[in-house]
Amino acid sequence: MPPLLKLILIRLGLGILTLFLVSVIVFWATQALPTDTAQAILGREATPERLEVLRAKLGLDQPIQAQYGHWLAGVARGDLGESLVQQDVKVTKLLSSRVVNSGILVLVAALVSVPFSILIGSLSAVWRDTKFDSVVSTGNLALAALPEFVVGIGLVLLFATSVFKWMPAVSRIDPGVSLASQLDLLVLPAATLTLAVAPYVSRILRASMIEVLESEYVMMARLKGLKGPLVLWRHALPNAIAPTLQVIALNLAWLAGGIVVVEYLFAYPGIGQSLVDAVANRDLPMIQALVLLIAAVYVVLNLVADIATILVSPRLRTGMR
Repeated sequence: MPPLLKLILIRLGLGILTLFLVSVIVFWATQALPTDTAQAILGREATPERLEVLRAKLGLDQPIQAQYGHWLAGVARGDLGESLVQQDVKVTKLLSSRVVNSGILVLVAALVSVPFSILIGSLSAVWRDTKFDSVVSTGNLALAALPEFVVGIGLVLLFATSVFKWMPAVSRIDPGVSLASQLDLLVLPAATLTLAVAPYVSRILRASMIEVLESEYVMMARLKGLKGPLVLWRHALPNAIAPTLQVIALNLAWLAGGIVVVEYLFAYPGIGQSLVDAVANRDLPMIQALVLLIAAVYVVLNLVADIATILVSPRLRTGMR
């Protein structure tokens, strides 16, 4: 079996085990909440007879192990249950549009933050100890110290309300209108996520790039007469970006959870807003589905980062042969 395929299978197996453990924790944690699901659906004025009938219908009268097994079997089939707030409506139906909205927001933030961070980190390493490096390092430290909701509020004050009034302060996407005509609603949320991710990636890349630029093979490339930009992008960056890919994956995975705060701040209709609403309404199937979805994003992105690290780094590719 090829070493790369073996690594993928091992990481995939560990990812499935992680998701299984997450499902156990999530299910037991939500079941431990001081909430009577039947009471939440029928209201406080429901009679004991109606409560017992509904509990039997939902399987709440069964042991918790049986309830977990039934729920896990449904997850394996792609059936995440029905919402407690909107009865007889599947969770997958309620989340379909929200997942698409959040996916677009994360994709936009990733497409902006990753190339920008790589460029800034590389230039800071090449021009280290200059004024440019000092300004970038100070800015990165300042942004890394600020929570994302503070960055979002600052952008709203600067570009939407107090100073400039160029962008909308909230991002209430109209589902009846194409997203292409509402791109301005994505600017501030995507900018908030970008500023939350970029400092970490650029700092790690800067440190890694400085180490690579001082290596023997880079010095040999320069002695051979190769020009600076060619040495930087062909020899230094592929080896320096390997550890950075892990940080990029972790930060992109963080976006899956970090958008909870950002979407709530901008009233953006994504999975973050859905999770806040589900917790407020004690909608247990919705909470379970969203947490499991976020965990799956973490697992997939880490798997992709492991594979990309090997494919990008020449030294690791050679070691796998």
